[in-house]
Amino acid sequence: MELYGSLTSPYVRHCRIALMQSQLSFKLILTDQTQSAQLIATQRVPFLKDRDVTLSDSASILRYIREKSGQTFLNTVEELDKFCFVNTVLDSTANLFYLEKFGLDQQANAYTQRQNNRIHGSLLELENSLLSFQAVNDWHLRLACFLDWAIFRHRVQADNYPNLCQFLQQAQQYKIFALTHPTE
Repeated sequence: MELYGSLTSPYVRHCRIALMQSQLSFKLILTDQTQSAQLIATQRVPFLKDRDVTLSDSASILRYIREKSGQTFLNTVEELDKFCFVNTVLDSTANLFYLEKFGLDQQANAYTQRQNNRIHGSLLELENSLLSFQAVNDWHLRLACFLDWAIFRHRVQADNYPNLCQFLQQAQQYKIFALTHPTE
């Protein structure tokens, strides 16, 4: 099994954690934006190849890993909704990160302002409703990967969200999570 991606991507990180938890044998193939554009139609990471199976989204990769190892991916519709909620804020944050990296002023148009509002509103919702970290729960893992990446990339001011910081501190005590911390 080959997982293509970068060490900094929160999506790739979540897949790496799931693979490590499952104890399935895999090889991480470091892939940047240029390479992914040549290797897969979606032109993004992660993507996974396992014999005749090719998957191009982290959610489908996670489900594949969980099912292949006899585990369940998101037990309830409520867990799925929370996972999708976190994915929405992660997608918005990642898109703004790349737009800024390429020189777009985030205050210049209504679309990027809406994305910023989505991020801040979602973080406040999570701040006010979060429980403790559970390593076996994929929506918690997705949130922890997002938060760690967002702080690493200076996308979120951690001081504004003490409950989210406490949640992330709990996640950082989980060995596999700590081993996969993003690096440059």
